[in-house]
Amino acid sequence: MIGSFVRSAAAKTIVLLMLSFAAAMPAFALDLVTARAQGLAGEVDNGLLGIPPGAASDAEGLVVTINNQRRAEYAKIAAQNNLSLDVVGTMMFEKIYVRLPAGTWVQVKGQWKKKGG
Repeated sequence: MIGSFVRSAAAKTIVLLMLSFAAAMPAFALDLVTARAQGLAGEVDNGLLGIPPGAASDAEGLVVTINNQRRAEYAKIAAQNNLSLDVVGTMMFEKIYVRLPAGTWVQVKGQWKKKGG
């Protein structure tokens, strides 16, 4: 019961976070989409970005910048909802994952793979 309450309150906050990312980073949005499509960046199950195996380091600066912004937002959400950063990051990954196109690199439980269709 408590877990579902925390998840629902945090879920609303995460939706707002996603909208904030969309509004605050229009220049990065296209770059991130391109980096994912080219296999230069992938989503990690902790809510951050990573560099997939064998990828060139072309997107490293973008990944670092976006991860710093995500960490800051996750910290705000965690503090507001009395959650750990890990919980917020995992919840955000779940929201991001469903929107990723097939073929996007994802790291789940330490293993990189391409999202299936």
